[in-house]
Amino acid sequence: QVELVESGGGWVQPGGSLRLSCAASGRTFTSNAMGWFRQAPGKEREFVAAISRSGGITDYADSVKGRFTISRDNAKNTVYLQMNSLKPEDTAVYYCARDGTIVALKRSPSTRGQGTQVTVSS
Repeated sequence: QVELVESGGGWVQPGGSLRLSCAASGRTFTSNAMGWFRQAPGKEREFVAAISRSGGITDYADSVKGRFTISRDNAKNTVYLQMNSLKPEDTAVYYCARDGTIVALKRSPSTRGQGTQVTVSS
């Protein structure tokens, strides 16, 4: 069973940056697309970003394009989300997720982590 563990969340002022990490256990990391979702209080879960198995293809929600960057290190079984120019509306619990392809992941990821809180406020 694959376990996903997120870290790197916290509080930051508007305009600041954070980098989230997601460590995956198991031997199937390179067989899966990886991604990030977020959910704010009272709102539905929202897709944020995804990356293909090799890292050659990425996909972003319009709300984060140009500000967030997803990357992965297959040697470390880890996926990252670099978040720059953060806004108060980015405040949410951020979840790491995986599935066979980016399309499948965006539709409904097969596995997701417990989440890490990101709070953007002054």
